[in-house]
Amino acid sequence: MASAKLGPDQKAMEGGEQGALDEMEKKVHRYSRGKGANLGALRDKKLKGQLAAREKLYGHSAKAAAQAEKWFMPTDVGYLEPDDKGLEKTYRYPQHSIVEEVDLLSSRKPFDMILPLLGPYTLGYTGNGRYMVVGGRKGHVAMMDMLNLELIKEFQVRETVRDVAFLHNEQLYAVAQKKCPYIYNRHGTEIHCLKEHGKSLKLQFLEKHFLLSSINSFGQLHYQDISTGEMVANYRTGLGRTDVMRVNPYNAVIGIGHAGGKVTMWKPTSVKPLVTMLCHSGPVTAIAFDRGGHLMATAGVDRKVKLWDLRKYEVINSYAARAQSLDFSQKGLLACSNGSQVEIFRDTGGQDYKIYMKHRMVKGYQIGKVLFRPYEDILGIGHSMGLSSILVPGSGEPNFDTFVDNPIETSKQRREKEVQSLLNKLQPETVMLDPNMIATVRPSRKKEKRTKKEIEEEMEDAVEAAKNIEFKKKTKGRSKASKRAKKREEEVLKAKRPFLEQHKENDGRPDKKHRVSEEIELPKALQRFAKSRQ
Repeated sequence: MASAKLGPDQKAMEGGEQGALDEMEKKVHRYSRGKGANLGALRDKKLKGQLAAREKLYGHSAKAAAQAEKWFMPTDVGYLEPDDKGLEKTYRYPQHSIVEEVDLLSSRKPFDMILPLLGPYTLGYTGNGRYMVVGGRKGHVAMMDMLNLELIKEFQVRETVRDVAFLHNEQLYAVAQKKCPYIYNRHGTEIHCLKEHGKSLKLQFLEKHFLLSSINSFGQLHYQDISTGEMVANYRTGLGRTDVMRVNPYNAVIGIGHAGGKVTMWKPTSVKPLVTMLCHSGPVTAIAFDRGGHLMATAGVDRKVKLWDLRKYEVINSYAARAQSLDFSQKGLLACSNGSQVEIFRDTGGQDYKIYMKHRMVKGYQIGKVLFRPYEDILGIGHSMGLSSILVPGSGEPNFDTFVDNPIETSKQRREKEVQSLLNKLQPETVMLDPNMIATVRPSRKKEKRTKKEIEEEMEDAVEAAKNIEFKKKTKGRSKASKRAKKREEEVLKAKRPFLEQHKENDGRPDKKHRVSEEIELPKALQRFAKSRQ
């Protein structure tokens, strides 16, 4: 019989099927739970059957997770990739060459707004990245819809604006003005005046706790619940004036950088800082936290940018660079601003950050703040001459969860989310360094001191037991009543002795007063109180 030959189309189909199978095997291996148990070495038939059934379930779950990934995680992160020879460097690609290669929708996202009379500018994004609020130092406040690139509202407050921050959604945002922070709605109407905060320099919002925190010019840290209007906490840091403050997204702990090179971490229910770290030999200029909460970046006047592991409070890497502003993206990219230049670093493995992109503004533009836009490959820049937005491939999370943040949510979904977030609002006591400790049982102390009453009750029980002891009858006059009574008294004293010693330890009174020996040389002021030996 003649052997049948496959055509080019059939070979291509078989090659595509084989490639799909190989890709599926890689995904199944990614979700597998390691190497399976060696069932051949087991002699117990019951245990062998149980492990076989469990390994089968593990295989089914890995296969189901790999199939679900096809639908629930359809997009991968795309970075700038140089050629295989390693001659090209990604930080040499200018913005115009990147914009030419992306799709039409992404090419419309970078922009430059030149507003030279009202700067320098600061900015903030909502949690879903759709809305942006900007504030000019000379009183210009504006809100924009970044999805449609539409201006929602802009107005002039006619006084200094130091910082802006969105609250739980785009309906309300806070502006740190000359004398105190103000809260406005999306139509520019003033809702509240927070006079208790004083002259605020920086604002941060704790989304899950509905707490607005601020640091003022006197170094006072304020926490205010915006759902009830109650001032939760007001602490004096005692380390002077500072305008460096960021919130850790992992545990909602506030990090503050000070002029002495220290970084302190605060929670609403503690008068003293949870952690005090000496990070730099000069004033701290910027601080940022990674999305996972275990990585912190700090910059100082000593021209160093340091990466810290917050699980061990140790320096991972230190780079010779200056930075006026720092920010981590959702995928771990680190943006640093220095003068009129922005440098973006990428983790190449093992938390070793290398330069990934560079962007230089027009000479003379001084960058004040850099902030990544959530769920987009966009970096927002506020500088002395206005606002800018550049493309940073691979910075944003491509797959969003609509139950957490929805960039395209409707007004009905927004209202439902607001109600749910208010119902699930966390108390200020839940802010702690390790949030995994919540809902766990505190272990009992190794040695707890008992009360005086408990000791007396136990002593009475022991005395009763000692009195009821029956002694063995002995002959030849050794079982007289007097001898039995004497033995009973000895047993009672023996039962009482440990409780009396414990009672004295609790009272803190020793049995004997120790005389100061002549060998110990006391200060002159105390020598007249020493007892002389007779």
